[in-house]
Amino acid sequence: MSQSDTSNIQALSTEVSQLRQELQLRDQLVQQLSQELFRLVKGNTSFMPQKPPEPEQDTKQLQALQEQLQAIEQQVTFYQEQITARDTEIYQLRQNVQELTDRSRMLEQVVQELPQIYRRKFEERMAPVREKVAMLQRENRQLQAELQSVSYRLALKSRNANHSGIDLPSFPRPASEETSISPVPNS
Repeated sequence: MSQSDTSNIQALSTEVSQLRQELQLRDQLVQQLSQELFRLVKGNTSFMPQKPPEPEQDTKQLQALQEQLQAIEQQVTFYQEQITARDTEIYQLRQNVQELTDRSRMLEQVVQELPQIYRRKFEERMAPVREKVAMLQRENRQLQAELQSVSYRLALKSRNANHSGIDLPSFPRPASEETSISPVPNS
């Protein structure tokens, strides 16, 4: 709701309350005047006007006052309808704001939790990879040690030309291969 709408509603509310106050004041004055006239007329019979009252003029004034009153009542009704419509609109907008605020908070919480979720998922996926890398590094070190050992033995064998056979080491196999393939004997 814009600021001009709010100021218009406030101005209309002020005007309506002023009109209501004027109406109440007029009603009170009419009541007081009628009571005073009744008291004067009842208590003093000589107070009767000398010339007959003009009913047409009184009727016209009364009719004019009734028309003014009806116009004011129509304005009051119109302003009340506008106020009711604006109140309904304000209520709906407040509900929308509350829903959007709740949704925004939820999304902010999800966004804040996303890095932790991604880290955890990444760690879960990396654990088997790290285990495999560690296993491969152990196996690589073992193979390098065996290769150095074989190279050293070959160097010794080549110095000793009288020995014709080469001693090859037996490599340990992983548990899954040992059950299916039998080891090759050394010569």
